[in-house]
This record gives sequence, structure tokens and C-alpha cells, in this order.
Amino acid sequence: MVGSMRIEAVKMKMAGVTLVELMVALSIGAFLMIGAVQVYTQSRQAYVVNESIARVQETAQFALDTIEADLRMASNWGRTSRGDSIEGRALTGDANPLGLPAPNGCGATWALDLARPIDGTDNTYALGCAANGGTQPDSDVVTIRRASVDPVAPAPGRLQLQTTRIQGQLYADGNVPSGFLHNPADPFDPDSPSAAHNLLVNSYYVSQTSDLIPGVPTLRRKSLTTQAGAPAIVDQEVAPGVENLQLQFGVDVDQDNTIDRYVNPGNAILDPGSGAFIPGARVMTARVWLVVRSVSPEIGIADDRDYEPGNVDLGVPNDEFRRLMVSKTILLRNART
Repeated sequence: MVGSMRIEAVKMKMAGVTLVELMVALSIGAFLMIGAVQVYTQSRQAYVVNESIARVQETAQFALDTIEADLRMASNWGRTSRGDSIEGRALTGDANPLGLPAPNGCGATWALDLARPIDGTDNTYALGCAANGGTQPDSDVVTIRRASVDPVAPAPGRLQLQTTRIQGQLYADGNVPSGFLHNPADPFDPDSPSAAHNLLVNSYYVSQTSDLIPGVPTLRRKSLTTQAGAPAIVDQEVAPGVENLQLQFGVDVDQDNTIDRYVNPGNAILDPGSGAFIPGARVMTARVWLVVRSVSPEIGIADDRDYEPGNVDLGVPNDEFRRLMVSKTILLRNART
């Protein structure tokens, strides 16, 4: 009897779960696994979306900051802000009065038209130099001319300006023009009557394809530099993903340091060759619009927004790319008289 009871006790200790209990346990486990997978999937999707938004915002901010840094300093010619007081600038009927070794691939006056520190073309590309990768349709081009902020040492082969408070002169041979008092022992002397600055010229445009990510539109620029001891133009990629660039210029037409109207690049009142040209008109501000898109499509996105930056209607893309349109009005610091 005692032995039988012991056998029953051992059997009870060895007993497992019933089929019903097993099924309940499996159901609960499966439910928890499904929940965990859903949480992971949703978290992953949220991460991908946030990462895409962040990349588009980052591209837009970088592109806008790059253009803004140039625009703010337009009309800075070193120690003067009067481009029309600089000898050697392009003149009507004479693109290069001093015969400087200036690059002309983008046009005879591209580098030397200092009387127009900012100009451009409206919804078209009209530079004499070819665009890298073709140009994006219905996108503006803006050219910004200025001097480097800090003084530099005279250097042969580089287009430079020697300026005082009231005058200046372009040169490219590394020899300070006669008549400009300076400290040859210290070109950075702040007390020197004149100082040398590099001439900076940049033309921003939108190309149809990127060198870094083929097939993706990109913001590019033509930049004045020096190569092999002579002035040259290089084409630089700025920000892949920029799809459209638009600008409008705030113009003071009566020289009272207030904006009288906003016009598109290439407007006749800013063109010396036009009968509608206003000699005293000065660009005081620039409104900039950028349309930026992701570099790759996203599943589940349908961009049905109608984009209308500046004076152009780009229509509805109806594709799977994420887009962002940003705009900013930028004050030209040196435009006031």
C-alpha cells in the first residue's frame, strides 16, 4: 500500500501540462511576438520617415546658408562698397578696359561687371559656359560678385582688388597698382591706407543630375579661382537634392535706402543695355526660394502638392519623393549708400 502511494506521488511529480494549457501558452506567446514585431516595424518606419525628413531639411538649410553667405556680402569691395569706383571693371562697350587676364568662358563681363554685384536670369540658364549635367527647367540663375572679407597678400595669377575708402583697382599680376599707399611688409596691416582682397564671383544654378548621386538634381555653382597661374572658372557641386532655385530682388530706385519694388532676375531696370534701365537702382535685398527633394523615393508617399516658388508654377509632381520648399529674405549688408 505504501509502495503504491509512493508510485502515485512520483507520477504526479512527473506530470506535464495538458494540451489545453499548451495551446493557451502558445497563443499568449504568439500574441506577444506579433505585438513585439508590430512595435519594431512601426519604430523602424518612424525612424526611416524621420531620417528622410531630417536629410531633406539639412540639404535645404545647407544650400540656403551657402547662398546667403554670398548674398549678404554682395557689394563688399574691401574698403569700399562702390563697385562703380573700381578701375578695371567692365564698362559699357569695353568688357575688359585694362586688358586683365580674366576668364571669359562664362561671358566677357562675367568676372568684371562690378557695377552689378548681383544679377541673374529668370527661369533660364544664359551663362556662356556650359552647365554641368544640363540645367533644370524653370529655375533661376544668380551671379554674385564681391571681394573676400579679410585682406590677402598680393598674388600673381589671381584677380584681386586694391581698395581705399573711396577708390579701388583690379589687377592680376601680384603687383599693387601705383598710387595706392600700403605697407608692403605687412599686407594685413589694418592701419595701411589700402588693402588687397581677392575678387570672388559665384553663379548658382540647378543641374539635372548630381556627380555624387546620378539622376538626382543638384545645386551647383560656377566659381572664380586660379589655375596654372591664371584666373579660371571651376564648376562645383553644392547640394544634391535641390530641385529648383527662385529669386526676387528688392530694389531701391530713388536712392533713399528703402525698397521700392521686387523684381525678377534680369529685369530691365537693372540692365544697363535696356532702355528701361534706372542708373541709380540698387538691389537691397534678395528673396530666395528652394525646392528640395529626397534622393530616393519612399514607399507610401504621394506628393500631390502644387509647388509655386517665386514667379513659377512647377505643378504637382505626383511621385514618391519627399519634398520641402523653403524661402528667406536676405539683406545685402553693403548695399546702402
